[in-house]
Amino acid sequence: MRIPPAPIAAAFLLALAGCAGLSSAPPPNAGSATEVSRSAEQGGKFTAFLGPRRQHAPPFLGVPGTNFHALRSWLDTRTGERVHQLYVADSYFGAERNWEAARDKDGKKLRFIAISKNEITCDNGCSYAEEFAAELPEPLMRASVQGLAVSFTAKSGAEQTIIEPGDLIQKQLAAVDAARATLPVAAAAPPPNPPPPNPLR
Repeated sequence: MRIPPAPIAAAFLLALAGCAGLSSAPPPNAGSATEVSRSAEQGGKFTAFLGPRRQHAPPFLGVPGTNFHALRSWLDTRTGERVHQLYVADSYFGAERNWEAARDKDGKKLRFIAISKNEITCDNGCSYAEEFAAELPEPLMRASVQGLAVSFTAKSGAEQTIIEPGDLIQKQLAAVDAARATLPVAAAAPPPNPPPPNPLR
């Protein structure tokens, strides 16, 4: 059975967003605190969007660009496919947390993406920095324009719920939609529905 091109493109984009290639770009600490920033990735094959940053805890040791979360998205400029994530940077003292899972407000499991984990120092106690994300399916993003809550859990037993305000979700979707509207018609249009099966075959 032949798989239609659109799902193949979606799966490819999703895989890229979960690997070192796209998941590490744009640089999280280079984003705006108020606006959605965008950049070209992989020679223009993808456009990356990074939403406004919000603190989920005070900056670690007062260092800017730590302990924040932000929406980020990728647009395949050839197919119009989109991928969204809730990105989290978490720095802390104590035992390793090892964040490993995510779910929405209804308890539905979301794809968890472990990006990096680094030991900052173990002088006078250890501290760590972890980067991770939860994939946000397009329907969930569209249904969350009033706000979105994602709960993360760690192997250590730690739990944390990140609240992304509705206005930032709307900003993110508007930025992606505006860029998608400039693509060639074939890429910007939604993929056609597959024809119904022929019962005579």
